[in-house]
Order: sequence, then structure tokens, then C-alpha cells
Amino acid sequence: MSNAYDVIIIGSGPGGYIAAIRAAQLGMKVAVVEREHLAGICSNWGCIPTKALLRSADVLHAAQHAKSFGLTLEGSIKPDLKAIVARSRGIAERMNAGVGFLFKKNKVDIIWGEAKLTKPGEVVVSKTAKPIVQPQAPLPKNTLAEGTYTAKHIVIATGARPRALPGIEPDGKLIWTYFDAMKPEAMPKSLLVMGSGAIGIEFASFYRTMGVDVTVVELMSQVMPVEDIEISNFAKKQFDKQGMKIILDAKVSKVEKGADSITAHVEKKDGTVEKITADRMISAVGVQGNIEGLGLETLGIKTDRGCIVIDGYGKTNVPGVYAIGDVAGPPMLAHKAEHEAVICIEKIAGLPNVHPMDKLKIPGCTYCNPQVASVGMTEAKAKAEGRDIRVGRFPFAGNGKAIALGEDQGLVKTIFDKKTGELLGAHMVGAEVTELIQGFVVAMNLETTEEELMHTIFPHPTISETMKESVLDAYGKVLNA
Repeated sequence: MSNAYDVIIIGSGPGGYIAAIRAAQLGMKVAVVEREHLAGICSNWGCIPTKALLRSADVLHAAQHAKSFGLTLEGSIKPDLKAIVARSRGIAERMNAGVGFLFKKNKVDIIWGEAKLTKPGEVVVSKTAKPIVQPQAPLPKNTLAEGTYTAKHIVIATGARPRALPGIEPDGKLIWTYFDAMKPEAMPKSLLVMGSGAIGIEFASFYRTMGVDVTVVELMSQVMPVEDIEISNFAKKQFDKQGMKIILDAKVSKVEKGADSITAHVEKKDGTVEKITADRMISAVGVQGNIEGLGLETLGIKTDRGCIVIDGYGKTNVPGVYAIGDVAGPPMLAHKAEHEAVICIEKIAGLPNVHPMDKLKIPGCTYCNPQVASVGMTEAKAKAEGRDIRVGRFPFAGNGKAIALGEDQGLVKTIFDKKTGELLGAHMVGAEVTELIQGFVVAMNLETTEEELMHTIFPHPTISETMKESVLDAYGKVLNA
């Protein structure tokens, strides 16, 4: 069997496996190098299994509030942690197996091991020190092991890992990463979460719903710092009502470990220090690209702040070498990696009309309770760029479907260019907004104006009607508020 390929992809996460499938569809001979498990962090330890945990929390919350829907449940409703974790891990295994099936279907070779670039067009794969978690689905016949492989094009899709702060490194017992937080052996009575980005606030939401006493410490002046401040403040009020304690403008400067607890020294903006003791702590201060050990220095591939530097098509400064996904920089999102993968491969194949990545049109979603979703500019960003804008808002409290569902706490906010009617940004908080945001993403990609949105018929009764009402509000035409 020849060790020469058209494309070798290092990493099989959302970016890597999508790149492999698209390349195979375009008639290329493709191999993927994987050191641990197919489908990457997203399917095994991130996006998918966390949503399984959050779904269990949603069902628990609904059961605990059954009386408000006219239902009486006999007996106590309590979480079974072992069963919840087992369900989440089972779903991760299913996703892992699914990628194995797709590789088999598309005749993509899998090379198990650690990859290193040794010279242009060459990848040396050595035996990995980590245990390989093979998918349940049958592997392709041409599953390969360590050796030297060549390719015209090499795509780096090695993803990212949790960032650790000096002196507060996760130990897997008292200080957790999101890996540990997804499979606790026992439910802690109290939890401190360091960082209120998507990862931190999702776990805070899950554990709080499970009855854990949760405290969140955030360095910035708002929870979920990348979101529009108005949406962030709305969400924080809901978190406060749920009994979550959130400390803003503060940082964990020191952690003391006990036998079965930690005491965090929380330094506030005014210089005062509050000591908080909790059973466990989650470090959720971001992620960093997996760039070590790849041989980037040998080829002179440029990096910046722990990520590989690329252009809008995934190209690095070295011909024939590309990077996609988390390792290529923010936003570190699975759907960004997947889209980047398609762009990169189609550009390699020489397809016409391949458009570079437009990061302003990448939606962001946080699956806490209530959910938060956004795309485009925040109001503050639009003003900072000197835009003359119109802003529309519509609350879920004015929407019949939201009221009927018992989900009337939410808000949709839209931002338009006053001169052109261009939709600059959309920001949402409330039930299922992570499913609604795509409507605004499509609108932005189609360069839809406010007039076209106002003439669009939204079905009734749906929560999506809040989207149209927000647009109407921006232009003084709101009907239900």
C-alpha cells in the first residue's frame, strides 16, 4: 500500500473529519492521523456530551415544576448521577462510532499515532503514549499505524485543550477541567467556577440545576464577556434568581487545597480578598491551541499567541501546509472549524467561488438556562466603529407561545445600520434561542435588509415571532409591546 496521499489531515475533530470527508468527495486520496479518539473533543468531551448533561438538567427542572403545568408527580424527583453520566458518555461513544462509519463510507484511511512534520510534504507518525479509543463501527480495511507518509497538502486540525493558570493547575480531584466536570464520581455540595465564558457558565448552570451551591468568579465586568451587555445582564438576573452567586471584576489569585475541598482567595477590583471554600472547583479560563510537538518550528510555520497563523482559506505561510479549527485561532467553535474545513479543502481542490471565512457571521451559542445566542456586532461594537444604528428589542413576555410554554423570560435584540438597513447584529436570551439564531445568520449571509425581514411572514404561534417584533421595534412599528 502506498504511503503517498493527496491530503493528510492531522486530527479528527469537527474540522479534521469534515475536511477528510469533503476531500474524499472531491476525489482525493485522504488519510487522517489521530492519536486518541475519533471525532475530537467536541463529540467526546465537549459540545455533544455536555448537551446531554444539560438535557438531563432541563428534564429535572421541568419535573420539579410540573405543578405549574397542572401535573402531579408521585414520589420524589432526584437526579441519579451515575445514570446521567452514563447517558452522556454513551452518546459520546455513539458520535465516535459515527465518525468511524463516515471514514469507512468515504474510504478515508486512519493512521493511529502522533504526527510530526519533518519536511515539506512529509509527516512522520510515531506510536502514541495515550490509549487509542477506537470507534464501535468497523474501521476501514486500510487502517494504518506508525510510519512515514507524504502528501501534497497537509491540514493541521489538532484542536485545543483547557488553559491552566500557574499555581491553579487542575489536578482531576479538587480542581477540575471540563473533562473532569463531565464525569464526577459524586455530586459536590458546593462548586466554584473560575470563568464565565460558555464552558464555565454551562457547567455552572448544570450543577446549579442539580442542586449544587454554585459560585462563579469572572475577571471581566459582565458574565459571558463576549456577549452584548444588555443580554448578559438579562441572563445574570436569571442566574441570580436561580440562586447562583456571581462575582464580577474579580480573580482567583490563590487556591488552598484541603483533604476534600478547596479555599479560593478571590481578589476583587477594590483590592479586597474574599475567601470562598467549596468542595470542588472548575477551571474554565479558556483554551489554548495544540501546537506543541508538531514540528512547526522545523518548517518555519508562523504562530501567534499559541495558535497557527492562517489566511481566510486556512493557508499558513508555508506552501502546502494549512490549519483549521481551534488550533487556527478564535472563535474556537466546532461550527467554525467545520466551515473552515470545507473552505480549505475546496480551495485546495481549485473549486471556483470559494469565499474566505467571514468571522462576523459566525454565531455563538451558550446552552445555559436561559440559553444565549448571538451573531454579528454588539451594540457597543457598532457604536465604537462609528455606526449610526437603530436598535430593536422584544421581550418573550409579549409572545404567546413563550407564555404558553412557561418560558416568558427572554429578550431578542437586533442592531441595524440606520442608513442602509443592514442587519449588523442579533442577540438573544431565552428558551431555545440557540435554535432561533440561525434565522438571523441566514439573513446576514443573504444581506437582508430590515424591510425584507419586516415583510417576512413568521408562523404563529412560535417563539420566532419575537425575532420579527424586534426588527419592527427598531423601526418604531412593533405590534405586541
